[in-house]
Amino acid sequence: MLTEKRHGIILELLQEKRSITVAEIKDRLGISESTIRRDLNALDREGKLTKVFGGAVVLDGPASSAELSVSQKLQVNEEEKRCVARYAASVIRPHDFIYLDAGTTTGYMLEYPMEKNVTFVTNAVDHARRLAVAGYRALLVGGELRGTTEAVVGAQAILSIQEYHFTLGFFGANGISRRHGCTTPDSSEALVKKTALRQCGRPYVLADSSKFDEVSSVSFAGFHEVEIITECIPDGYGECENLRLAK
Repeated sequence: MLTEKRHGIILELLQEKRSITVAEIKDRLGISESTIRRDLNALDREGKLTKVFGGAVVLDGPASSAELSVSQKLQVNEEEKRCVARYAASVIRPHDFIYLDAGTTTGYMLEYPMEKNVTFVTNAVDHARRLAVAGYRALLVGGELRGTTEAVVGAQAILSIQEYHFTLGFFGANGISRRHGCTTPDSSEALVKKTALRQCGRPYVLADSSKFDEVSSVSFAGFHEVEIITECIPDGYGECENLRLAK
């Protein structure tokens, strides 16, 4: 299929759905993910869409607000995310006081065995509900609820988080690089992440390997400020002592 035709189909799909994942494009066009990413990069450069991690969104606003919905993110690199989440769940020990960030990979942690005698604080409504149903003590921070990521943000959330002192924290990220650290598209979510991270004795960022060398709009942690759990050490990061390989 000619490049121009592929681009036209991608843009048509995007206008219909407002946002689209790499997997959805692959199902429609039957082409490789590497070709899709090249097409999305080209269309982004031409100003015809906004490329985000795992797909693209319509060009309606600034890049800082561009992000796939939770349901769409669940379709992106699910196997890799589950590997990371399973390892992260195994890190928890009795009596830990844990901050659990909103996100799909942190959410997958709840599907694996975890120590029961712990307390969770989270800014994700669905995480809190699932933890409570499973018999965990779960504290949900208050504030403004973002529709796209289903995360609680804002001044009230920040003030309540500042009162806590966590033994562990598990955070999601849209991009990771040595220069820019851990990044996310939304400034309000970045501020909540940054606040919670400062309150953690041991903060972990959960990131499948496709997120390395991706940069989103707002940094919330320096590269060496956190331990990063990933399923595959990317090229060029083999010597980094703060990377944990999920097994």
